Amino acid sequence: MRTALRRTFSALDSYNYRLLFVSELISHTGGWMQNMAEAWLVLTLTHSGAAVGATFAFRFAPVLLFGLWGGAIADRYDRRTVLLVTQAAAAVLAVALWLVVLLGVAQVWMVFALAFAVGLVTVVDQPAHHAFVEEMVGRDKLANAVALNSAVLNSARISGPAIAGLLIAATSVAWVFFVNAVSYVAVVIALAAMRRAELRPLRHEGARPRVREGIAYAWSITEIRATIVLVGVVGTLVYNFPTFLTLMASETFHGGAGLAGLLMAVLGVGTVLGALAAAHRARQSSRTVLLAAAVLGASMLGIGALPSKALFFVALVPVGAIAVFFGATASAHMQMWSRPDYRGRVMAIYSLLTLGMTVVGGPLVGWISQHWSPRISMGFAGAATFVTAAALRLAGSGRGAEVGGVVELAPTADAALGDLTHAHAPVGDGPPVGPYLEVDGPLREYDVTVHGELVEVEAHRPHVGE
Repeated sequence: MRTALRRTFSALDSYNYRLLFVSELISHTGGWMQNMAEAWLVLTLTHSGAAVGATFAFRFAPVLLFGLWGGAIADRYDRRTVLLVTQAAAAVLAVALWLVVLLGVAQVWMVFALAFAVGLVTVVDQPAHHAFVEEMVGRDKLANAVALNSAVLNSARISGPAIAGLLIAATSVAWVFFVNAVSYVAVVIALAAMRRAELRPLRHEGARPRVREGIAYAWSITEIRATIVLVGVVGTLVYNFPTFLTLMASETFHGGAGLAGLLMAVLGVGTVLGALAAAHRARQSSRTVLLAAAVLGASMLGIGALPSKALFFVALVPVGAIAVFFGATASAHMQMWSRPDYRGRVMAIYSLLTLGMTVVGGPLVGWISQHWSPRISMGFAGAATFVTAAALRLAGSGRGAEVGGVVELAPTADAALGDLTHAHAPVGDGPPVGPYLEVDGPLREYDVTVHGELVEVEAHRPHVGE
């Protein structure tokens, strides 16, 4: 049990990551408090469900429109500094919303404008955050850290709205926005208190990072092409649970907001379990991503066909678990296969597909629900995901072998990355002879040939010994 727990939470061995982990638990809770309070505020001002939906559209539209440029910024500047700026900016915007509500001058256009501004911050913050993780924990614990981040986010998804509801009932909606503003301070303090010597910052050299180069680079990595396609399908269709569950509560089960909130809470329990399951895995592969997508698609088809409310409640837990397991696995997979100097742009693609595409997918699944039923819309999302995963598998994705071991270098080779293609003469898992490189995991940018298979050099930083 102790070994399993240590493996699940291994990234917390890093002092810098521990700081960020605790601070983001606070910040994400504040963020979900604001999401709930913002929806309540807009509903109070307009008495329109469409206006509530428009609030989320304004928040995620910038990610769809400008998300790829945010990745270029994350690749150009020091990522810790970028995060300090974005977190401070988000705090200022939360204070602005608190003040307009507290002073009684809030109008719906103000809420929309501030939501759009938050979206602009997200454009830069998300890819910078994704790319910063390896700088804290190293490549060995990257997958674990990504999954723990998902666990933090999804535990906040459960507690945040509940705390917001209690605070609104005890005071007013304005103070929820104030609490959220204060929660960002925790992240700013954590980033400022990090031990700079223990970070692995990217060295910014050469020309300014360009969006087109980032897209071309991401697509050139054949191992993650299938992952990108699946993230696009899942992000557009499946990751619309607030829409699915709200409509299931009202149209299918004839309940109200309380039932919708309860459905989201049950789903949230599953998402935390899924994130912890992903954290327990030491390595992610394209095969795992494909399998997770296929199971997610099948589970969406199944839950849409369940006849009773009780069965639907029970099934939400595994559906939430596999949905987050897929997201955490896909995110780690894309990060592990991308070079550090391109990672911001690669993860901007991930953010665009998981956040920005909800602007397109949300109205689509809502339209299907309105013209047929919420069950049909969930089944459509599941079928599209399952068919895509099956088609990619039949096309050959997820079949690449991973090779590890020790590779002996040529006598004249040195530790420069440009020399790695000249490495040869596999030694296997025995003691190294002469200068050597330890290799492990999937192929990325810098490869070595071992028995005809391409393998990668650990963490882009080859260790050369005598």
